[in-house]
Amino acid sequence: MQSTHQHDVLILGSGAAGLTLALQLDPGISVAVISKRELAEGSTLYAQGGISAVMDRGDTVDSHVRDTLKAGAGLCDPRVVRLVVEDGPRAIRWLLDQGVNFTRDDSATDAGGYHLTREGGHTHRRVVHAADATGHAVETTLEAQVRARPNVALFEHHIAVDLITAHKLGQAQQRCLGAYILDRETGRVETFTARCVVLATGGANKVYLYTSNPDVSTGDGIAMAWRAGCRIANMEFMQFHPTCLYHPKAKSFLVTEALRGEGARLLLPDGSRFMPRFDARAELAPRDIVARAIDHEMKRLGSECVYLDISHRPPEFVREHFPTIYARCLEFGIDITREPIPVVPAAHYTCGGVLVDHQARTDVPGLYASGEVAYTGLHGANRMASNSLLECLVYSRLAARDISAALSQPAAPCEVPPWDESRVTQADEEVVVSHNWDEVRRFMWDYVGIVRSNKRLQRAKRRVDLLRQEIIEYYGTFRVTNDLLELRNLVEVADLIIQSALRRRESRGLHYTLDFPQKDPTQRSPTVLIPDAYVPRARS
Repeated sequence: MQSTHQHDVLILGSGAAGLTLALQLDPGISVAVISKRELAEGSTLYAQGGISAVMDRGDTVDSHVRDTLKAGAGLCDPRVVRLVVEDGPRAIRWLLDQGVNFTRDDSATDAGGYHLTREGGHTHRRVVHAADATGHAVETTLEAQVRARPNVALFEHHIAVDLITAHKLGQAQQRCLGAYILDRETGRVETFTARCVVLATGGANKVYLYTSNPDVSTGDGIAMAWRAGCRIANMEFMQFHPTCLYHPKAKSFLVTEALRGEGARLLLPDGSRFMPRFDARAELAPRDIVARAIDHEMKRLGSECVYLDISHRPPEFVREHFPTIYARCLEFGIDITREPIPVVPAAHYTCGGVLVDHQARTDVPGLYASGEVAYTGLHGANRMASNSLLECLVYSRLAARDISAALSQPAAPCEVPPWDESRVTQADEEVVVSHNWDEVRRFMWDYVGIVRSNKRLQRAKRRVDLLRQEIIEYYGTFRVTNDLLELRNLVEVADLIIQSALRRRESRGLHYTLDFPQKDPTQRSPTVLIPDAYVPRARS
């Protein structure tokens, strides 16, 4: 028997964006939070670096804005950048009120007693952090707060199948009414209705073979929003983190940019530095520049990796500031106080996503998006380090404020039918899903990676078109499973990335193509893809 759940607000995702929004809503509002695995499992938990905010009296909002605009390579929305940056100190204070223990430095009186580090693209020390495990501190603290809220129902090990919209039900209006959700443990699809639905599902970096992201980052929210009629922007700008630990047993372990902020140097196998040849900022250049430089040197030399060396700093400093990285590397026999760390680039952050306004509203009324799933205009063509958690905090607060206002208005009744699987059967060839999953991630890495070309992109487009058709037929025939849903979403997102990359006929920020290696000063608008189901909405 199928279950139907009714709530005021349905939040898909349980990272910093989703949990912040749940906590910002009034305790009288009924909230459901959907998590694909355990509540804390997601990209936030693994974020090492920190949160950028103007906390030091020697720093300024204008400086943070300028740095962000420069890193974004001319595609940031200046109004959004200022909106987010100005709200930074308040966001940090809110986290402190929730109980997040950021690393202190009692001698830093100009920074309120907190230790600030510096990362690529920043001209000042403005990254507030909890040692080298900021995401873990933020996520576990917010999780504890949410679990204590009686108005918040938590559904772990559930994955969204698709959004329910009035338009899909044959009604003239275009409004989000909820979502069909698969209970991964029972295999049943349940119906969740809500007056407001929030996508906080994170990014899409599992579309690549090598990524720093956890397994849940399969672009679910972006794909569902596209199918529901939302515009998608800037998907060509997929950020590759320059430094992931290169070791056969070290799955997706990120080596934070803060190491370079504290003086770590990138070295070739012969021990020589190479970043000064690529940028005057050397190791502190923005991530797109550093990732391309590493990629260039690895291909030039035929090397499997490069090296990141902080062994010239005092051992006690390294162990105190980077305890997680020190301990993790030691597990693989690497003592970072004495030897360099082998590193490679890996897909890390989705700078594009579901187009939203200044209240985090999407094109579909009743549907919001916050965090990595959303395109706000903050990141432009390249995300500056540690601006992402800040964006989560700011836009979730804005969404909560708008949702509260929306809930104060009377709601129109609407009947939502249960999930229909009367015409499907149990899958008899699961190998099709696993094979296609592997294929899409490999051709995306080979053809749509750090360096692209029209020929590679067109080759990827032909492959993804064939896969999409095969998956559509499979989806319509067999009962849904977690792997099938993630594969369906990955292929949708892969197609969006390829389409966007083909449209941008220049090299800018994270998008570098051999056919158009220079920046085109006339292409200063975001790449916006419009789905067939798109219906323009009036905006306030």
